[in-house]
Amino acid sequence: MQVLIVKTSSMGDVLHTLPALTDAMAAIPGIRFDWVVEEGFAQIPAWHPAVDRVIPVAIRRWRKHWFGSQVREERFLFKREVQSRDYDVVIDAQGLIKSAALVTRIAKGVKHGQDSRSAREPFASWWYDTRHEIDKKQHAVQRTRELFAKSLGYALPESEGDYAIAQHFLAAPPADAGSYLVFLHATTRDAKHWPESHWRELIGLLSGTGMKIKLPWGAEHEHQRALRLAEGFEHAGVLPKLTLEQVARTLAGARAVVSVDTGLSHLTAALDRPNITLYGPTDPGLIGGYGKNQWVLRPAQGNNMADISAQNVMEKLLPLTGTVTTGPKP
Repeated sequence: MQVLIVKTSSMGDVLHTLPALTDAMAAIPGIRFDWVVEEGFAQIPAWHPAVDRVIPVAIRRWRKHWFGSQVREERFLFKREVQSRDYDVVIDAQGLIKSAALVTRIAKGVKHGQDSRSAREPFASWWYDTRHEIDKKQHAVQRTRELFAKSLGYALPESEGDYAIAQHFLAAPPADAGSYLVFLHATTRDAKHWPESHWRELIGLLSGTGMKIKLPWGAEHEHQRALRLAEGFEHAGVLPKLTLEQVARTLAGARAVVSVDTGLSHLTAALDRPNITLYGPTDPGLIGGYGKNQWVLRPAQGNNMADISAQNVMEKLLPLTGTVTTGPKP
């Protein structure tokens, strides 16, 4: 059976789709997937063993110059690529009008998606041949697993979902695997940031453990923040600019991770790494870290990230590192 998945973004949503592929692979021997995904996340589907072909799409970039000659050519080539294969089933796991109209509509195959009561944008269901009711009061991973089970005709497994990508990185772990922590300090909204003073206090508290700390970054303002966080600490280092694959390999080798609410936190969960995620204004209940060894820290009251203390994090983190501190150093 050949299936096309339409799940274009965001990073967390793409990662949350992976356990559904693992379910289907176990239930239907020989099933294979192609996957339409935003170009910035195109590396992720290829890590799953059931994915044959990744088809990048650039809706975010195209909409800025929709009728430009270069974009028109890219859209033509994309359509030709999508329509180059007849699929047994097309599953739209995005549930948005733009992806349904621009991608799902043009694909060849019986189109499945959420019904109007379940999809994020109800009108997206117009483009589906078969519509499924999916309970909204469950984690995003479970919603997608349910959609795949109903679309492909197998019983939804009762076991916890398996991303099945950790093994992709186990063959060649970093040389220093297990000797460092990763701090994911960057996120998109100011209210989701943990104060820099708190990060630096935590780095200081860890100075007596012998653990190194790695600070990744993407954009230049994140690079500058990482430099400020590491300044004056010999055990903290700012990483060079990395590809998503390189970031994943770094996370896969970490003893543990501390993160704010960001896509890379979901990647950490998908890699089965111990992860403490700090939440303030966002609710982790339906979209938080899903998987093994995931812990949530929130303020005792309210949603101000500054109310999560470095000592709170340290108390959760030390048991995960398997180390002891020789004494806090602010």
